Amino acid sequence: MPPRFGTDGIRGVANSELTPEIAVAVGRAAARHLKAPFLLGRDTRRSGPMLQAALTAGIAAEGHDVIDVGVVPTPGLAWLAAERGASAAMISASHNPFADNGIKLFGPGGSKLPLDLEVLIQADLDELFARAIGRGEQPEHDGVGKIATDTEAVFAYGDRLVSAVAVSDLPSGLVVFDCANGAASRVAPYVVQRLGLEAEVLSAEPDGRNINSGCGSTHPEALAAEVLARSAILGVAFDGDADRMIAVDESGELVDGDQLMAMFAFDLKERGALRGDALVITVMSNLGLRRALFERGLGYVETPVGDRHVADAMEEHGLVLGGEQSGHLIFAEHATTGDGLLTALLLLELLGRRKEPLGDLAAGTMARLPQVLVNVPVHEPERLSSAEAVWGEVAAVESDLGESGRVLLRPSGTESCVRVMVEADTSELAESSVAKLVEVVRRELG
Repeated sequence: MPPRFGTDGIRGVANSELTPEIAVAVGRAAARHLKAPFLLGRDTRRSGPMLQAALTAGIAAEGHDVIDVGVVPTPGLAWLAAERGASAAMISASHNPFADNGIKLFGPGGSKLPLDLEVLIQADLDELFARAIGRGEQPEHDGVGKIATDTEAVFAYGDRLVSAVAVSDLPSGLVVFDCANGAASRVAPYVVQRLGLEAEVLSAEPDGRNINSGCGSTHPEALAAEVLARSAILGVAFDGDADRMIAVDESGELVDGDQLMAMFAFDLKERGALRGDALVITVMSNLGLRRALFERGLGYVETPVGDRHVADAMEEHGLVLGGEQSGHLIFAEHATTGDGLLTALLLLELLGRRKEPLGDLAAGTMARLPQVLVNVPVHEPERLSSAEAVWGEVAAVESDLGESGRVLLRPSGTESCVRVMVEADTSELAESSVAKLVEVVRRELG
């Protein structure tokens, strides 16, 4: 069976679950529904060039031209697609370990594909597998697509980032950037140099295996230590494809996507730029963010996890800001998808304009409730919806928490697990509640 599109494209262990043969078929299926030419980018995983070559072959076999732009952040590829009116495919598994990889598709406007188009591409992918990946078919086109390279295109994206901020508003002081040995490793130093920032860049020496390894947004400990050791004003960490960012304040404390959204929303509101007096959040956003928005008279639209859902809701409701707790923030005036580098620069601009340390600014925006999240490995996450014993325990926990907490269970869109989350007024209550739910999920679905 071919792989299925999940929350963020197709993802799996490279050369095992996501093979070159699969990449060829994905390329052929995508080319049948998306406009030529195709831009192809990747992060720094060792399997990236292999899968990119296979995907290129599939697209070219359908008669579409392909331009390889090399290592580039996912939002950079999306911006290039919009600028050039091209379709695009990104080879990346985001924050996952180096052994994984994935394929994300973008339409000519630089946006992730709508679900109905993914369904059509998935149907063609299924058919290609049923026919031994197209063997013996007669294509309905003439010739083979041309293949070219443009590995300097990433710097045009860097120039676009530089133009998005007012240099005069940027604060003085050292900023530490953690590039996760991923897609930001080449362009982040370029942006730092263009803006004349006093900066230290960490984890920008990818070797194909060290992406997200003890660094980046999923492992901010080294970044926090460096911020403290160097008396920096701010630390920022990206994930492997640099579409998300989390921050560390001057005291080494983590500032997540919910807190960043609150700060940006309140600043935009004060400047009369928060269209609709609302933003888009996901089901994972902390209850503290919801309370802070209510206290400021601001509204929100809630979506499932995934920045595509966030972007769709922003467009539907005409809103300019949305994001996820994980650090995917979308600024509609600047980008079509989450962009870690853009978020970092806009945060620097915000700090300079407000003339406040990040720690003080974050503390004044929202009180984050203790939140405990456990990923429970299971064989069939899709059985969660019909697991009556699980939902009975959820009801009991929700009754105990009352108005002072929140429970969320959902199957992962990228891994074979169920994500169990509880928020409560105390860490102890959140942890004990999660333990009850984890036990029943393992018993019923494990």
